[in-house]
Amino acid sequence: MSFMEKLRGQLIDIIEFLDESRDTIVWRFPRQGNEIKNQAKLVVREGQSAVFVSEGRLADVFGPGTYTLETKNLPILSTIQGWKYGFSSPFKAEVYFVATRQFTDLTWGTQNPVILRDPELGAVRLRAFGTYALQVVDPSALLRQLVGTDPQFRTDEIGDYFRRLVVGQLGPALAEAGVAAIDLAANQREIATRLAGQLSEDLSEYGIAVPRFVLENVSFPPEVEAALDKRTQMAVVGNLDQYTKFQAANAIETAAANPGGAGDGLGLGAGMGLGAAMGQQLAQSLGTTAAHPTPAPAPPAGPPPLPAAESPWYWAVGGAQSGPGTTADLAGRVRSGEVTRESLVWQQGMAAWTAAGEVPALAPLFAATPPPLPPTGAPAGAPTGPAAG
Repeated sequence: MSFMEKLRGQLIDIIEFLDESRDTIVWRFPRQGNEIKNQAKLVVREGQSAVFVSEGRLADVFGPGTYTLETKNLPILSTIQGWKYGFSSPFKAEVYFVATRQFTDLTWGTQNPVILRDPELGAVRLRAFGTYALQVVDPSALLRQLVGTDPQFRTDEIGDYFRRLVVGQLGPALAEAGVAAIDLAANQREIATRLAGQLSEDLSEYGIAVPRFVLENVSFPPEVEAALDKRTQMAVVGNLDQYTKFQAANAIETAAANPGGAGDGLGLGAGMGLGAAMGQQLAQSLGTTAAHPTPAPAPPAGPPPLPAAESPWYWAVGGAQSGPGTTADLAGRVRSGEVTRESLVWQQGMAAWTAAGEVPALAPLFAATPPPLPPTGAPAGAPTGPAAG
């Protein structure tokens, strides 16, 4: 140390600490030879305490305020040094400034999962993390138990110990909560309050309290979370039979919209049959597994539905409407020549009267119709019609 620094130390008569680090819990005031002048000014700000140590022993403790150091406000230090009538020369003492404000936003987390016996899920492994706040409530106890002669004691020096302490208390706190693991989120505040009280009790011998403890998250292992997601999906689906039918219908719709898939009628019909069969088998399988040790017998198959009744036909003969009649009736009139290909016909569902030969449903009636008979007296094979003359 240079001569000027020694001289400056002798002249300084204001003892104070301006914390710019935001994480310093204890700071020792530097002074050459630990000499403090009589009548020196001690400035202790809000959120601080000043502790005097003389000859290795804790002496006087000062709260927030400005003090002129003299015998009357240093009774313990005066007793230790044996002054009966005051002192006028510099005296030796170490001054430690202790931050008594709350140190917030300190983090904690479980490095390894905590095993908990859950009443619903059985043995589960849980991880948790959150934040907490520390506050010094007894500066003397903190100096005796943790700081010692450390000139600058920071929060990270107690962080590892505190995290281990949290993990040790987390398991019992979760077990004492008496709630299922999946209901912990609704009880996190209550559990955190209980943990804060327990941790403050454990740290009381060090003069430290935990005014705020936050349990931000409690999580399951990934495989357990995946199983819970499946369970949630099953609850959302509800009726498995309806769900499988819905899935099969979606698959059929997708196949029908694919030009290279079941685009034709045969492929679509096969896809519909296959989808229905698969859906029915899956629904029966799930229902059997859930409620019966063996598959339930399928109900007996009934007769096919009756064919739909045919709409009647109407036809025009000589400009007048005839009918109604069935396709068989119309076939008899075609054979008799009363109805020809050019005769107008109509059936429900048709937009207008149409020539019978142009109706696909009546095409079979004209496939084997013989040509008109030749006129009377004409030789066989003779042409008929206008060309015959």
